Amino acid sequence: MTPDAWWLAYVALGLFSGFMAGLLGLGGGAIMVPLLVMIFGASGVPHEHVLHLALGTSMATIIFTAWSSMRAHHAHGAVIWDVVKAFSPGIVFGTLLGTLVAARVSTRELAVFFACFISVVAVQMMFNLKPAARRGLPGRAGLAGVGTGIGMVSALAAIGGGSMTVPYLTWCNVPVQRAIGTSAAVGIPIAVAGSLGYLLNGWGQAGLPAAAFGYIYLPALVCLIVASMLTAPIGARLAHRLPVATLKRAFAGVLVLLAGKMLWGVFSV
Repeated sequence: MTPDAWWLAYVALGLFSGFMAGLLGLGGGAIMVPLLVMIFGASGVPHEHVLHLALGTSMATIIFTAWSSMRAHHAHGAVIWDVVKAFSPGIVFGTLLGTLVAARVSTRELAVFFACFISVVAVQMMFNLKPAARRGLPGRAGLAGVGTGIGMVSALAAIGGGSMTVPYLTWCNVPVQRAIGTSAAVGIPIAVAGSLGYLLNGWGQAGLPAAAFGYIYLPALVCLIVASMLTAPIGARLAHRLPVATLKRAFAGVLVLLAGKMLWGVFSV
């Protein structure tokens, strides 16, 4: 079967990831990348491209989810735009650098980094680890430097940066609601720069599916976006009725299992 014939799998993944994003506030690469790797591998994408294609496609979906989230937080006055502006130069530089690094390392090396990062995120979720507020925000140069690191890691893991931006801003005495809103806005330059980087670094690579634009696979991208938009509001509504803290701990274990399964698939080829 060609990758195009797997559209039902992409729709199912979009429905699932959208629901979990609405319910737990967790989206992006943490859910999509391991499952996309499995789908792309089963559909015949060459082994050396499966993870890069999953990262690029997942990163492109974040443009739409981050925009929607940013608008909602902005409407509630929860975005600190001066911080977003100070972060952005470093975010863009770091994200583009991250995609350049990703394009030049092997699938196995990239898989190890992704699995380690997701394991750290899972531990943070499982034990609800939050840094104590100990300092104030640095100046523009300091925020740009921090943004470079956040952008680079975000590109290598195909995430919107929330798992790093929110704890950092909280550590800098930013109220958690405003930290979350600002992080949502920061996710936009991460997603745009990351998508551009994966598109350019994958352009012309031999063996990619016909509908791939660099490392972004368009049929999967469209299915993921449309399907996730349907279920994200459902998850958000249920977040007020279900024991989200317990669900987060359980899902943290699922993330580790997904990352482990992805590693097994990558190293067993």
